[in-house]
Amino acid sequence: METVDTSQRLAKLRELMKQKKVDVYSTILSHPHRLYSTDTFLVVPSEDSHSSEYIASCDARREYISGFSGSAGCAVVTLEKAALATDGRYFNQAARQLCDEWILLRQGLQDVPTWQEWATEQSQDDKVVGVDATLITAPDAAKLAKKIKEAGGRELQAVEENLIDAVWSSKRPAAPNQPVIALDNIYAGKSVKTKLEELRKELEKKKSSGFVVSMLDEIAWLFNLRGNDIPYNPVFFSYATVTPTAATLYVDESKLDKAVRQHLEDNSVSIQPYGSIFDDAQVLSRSIVPQNTEDGKAPKIKKFLISNRASWALKAALGGEKTVDEIRSPICDAKAVKNETELEGMRQCHIRDGAALIEYFAWLENDLVEKKAVIDEVQAADKLEKIRSKHKHFVGLSFDTISSTGANAAVIHYKPEPGKCATIDPSKVYLCDSGAQFYDGTTDTTRTLHFGEPTEMEKRAYTLVLKGNIALDTAVFPKGTTGFALDTLARQFLWEEGLDYRHGTGHGVGSFLNVHEGPIGIGTRIQYSEVPLVVGNVISNEPGYYEDGNFGVRIENIILVKEVETSHKFGDKPYLGFEHVTMVPYCRKLIDESLLTRKERHWLNESHADIMAKTQDYFKKDSLEIKYLERECEPFV
Repeated sequence: METVDTSQRLAKLRELMKQKKVDVYSTILSHPHRLYSTDTFLVVPSEDSHSSEYIASCDARREYISGFSGSAGCAVVTLEKAALATDGRYFNQAARQLCDEWILLRQGLQDVPTWQEWATEQSQDDKVVGVDATLITAPDAAKLAKKIKEAGGRELQAVEENLIDAVWSSKRPAAPNQPVIALDNIYAGKSVKTKLEELRKELEKKKSSGFVVSMLDEIAWLFNLRGNDIPYNPVFFSYATVTPTAATLYVDESKLDKAVRQHLEDNSVSIQPYGSIFDDAQVLSRSIVPQNTEDGKAPKIKKFLISNRASWALKAALGGEKTVDEIRSPICDAKAVKNETELEGMRQCHIRDGAALIEYFAWLENDLVEKKAVIDEVQAADKLEKIRSKHKHFVGLSFDTISSTGANAAVIHYKPEPGKCATIDPSKVYLCDSGAQFYDGTTDTTRTLHFGEPTEMEKRAYTLVLKGNIALDTAVFPKGTTGFALDTLARQFLWEEGLDYRHGTGHGVGSFLNVHEGPIGIGTRIQYSEVPLVVGNVISNEPGYYEDGNFGVRIENIILVKEVETSHKFGDKPYLGFEHVTMVPYCRKLIDESLLTRKERHWLNESHADIMAKTQDYFKKDSLEIKYLERECEPFV
């Protein structure tokens, strides 16, 4: 990763901010305003209009203006300064990629302001903050507007023209237009009609007029459709509305073939152009009929619901506070609880994916050590994709493969680039974080390996991380427990030695959908304390440890939440635990056996026996892969 000089882009942007008057329609106030750019600075979020974590190249505005390519962060640009805020996963990467024009706000560190706090500081003296209202969530916009007012700024303004797009101009990539496919019920496990019925029951409980869906993975899940508009995420640009009597999908119809149209028609879903959602939202807001009350009080309104991750612009189009309530999406909650078909699909695709990774690691070790081959990080990642692609139901990767050697393994979300990446050094740690999309599930696995002689610190770090992984995997907890409460289990052994890692311990995983899926997670984010884990959740278990400039360790498995039998049931509550489905052995060379307890050794032996039993039939007898499996899965005494 190299430093990206964005000084010319910033200069052009600031020229616009100085010289061009921008037509603005405030989506909070009821009349148009002129926003004089000399009084403003701009907020540039990472996300697209659907609050997507991963985005299409045409929506990479924050990356374009800052040069930082990580998936999380926000840029704030004034006439004199520019700041980029990101979390601990990307401190190392951002420090490398940002040029001297930028201030790096390392979120989560003591005395470092959030981007909202930094923006508020800059908004004093009656200045106006500008933002594209389609790119900021309604709750974030409300909070930022309040902070700006309290700090003495003028207001938060919705900028109608995106100034980054104006600077980007003709070089901006075209919007994707990939075909949409219908997902068969043999993979989805639940019909569209059933999903719509269940959603409508939730809307009835909430006494709402309907739900306007803006998250792309929620739309794909609800209608059993998949697309390819965003790399690695099988989604397509769309909106949807669901009322008690109708369901409408807003999508570019050129993406839909005859089979998909028939699929939608069979499920009573109408189709409208993607761009008409905002006009139709205004019509919907006018359709709300006040409900009479028996006590003579003011009539109640059955409001429309939107996700708390929907845009400020969408909320405004629906009429704002008077007609809209923001909630945690009921589709998001339903999607996170996998049905039996999806759970079995997860088990099966992880066996195939495990076989692919075993073949890859056996090949890589043999070529590096025995053949003395020169292989760089990208070549290795390409080889892994080729191996994966031959397996049943393979669709594509679920994210950019993190293939990293030595010091690069300490860059948590490292992305090797052709011609700029490192050659894999067999005398150093190698970290591979990778995953795939299959019709029956989504995989995400990290293994850290060493092909030579690891240092004592590398072995110790690896074993402490492994112990944390095992502790979380074997946890038993009462129903109602959140991932926020479980996070310390994975960190405890690192903490005992004053070590830690700057990322979450686990994220929800979609079923042939986004590899990162809410609302559940394991970590210190406050939202992980709001949603308890339930049977059917699929989540990652990925503690790590990183020494900048030296090495990195991460071990990641996918685990399913299940009910477990206990001797007692205090409070008459069910007790829950995990089932791991990742089928890839651990690196024996990096394990310090003296640090393992008898219980941990037993867990490793059982896990390795399971991996051997489920993957060995993918390989020929006495093959390189079988020899690798037998060596790595040899029982601990």
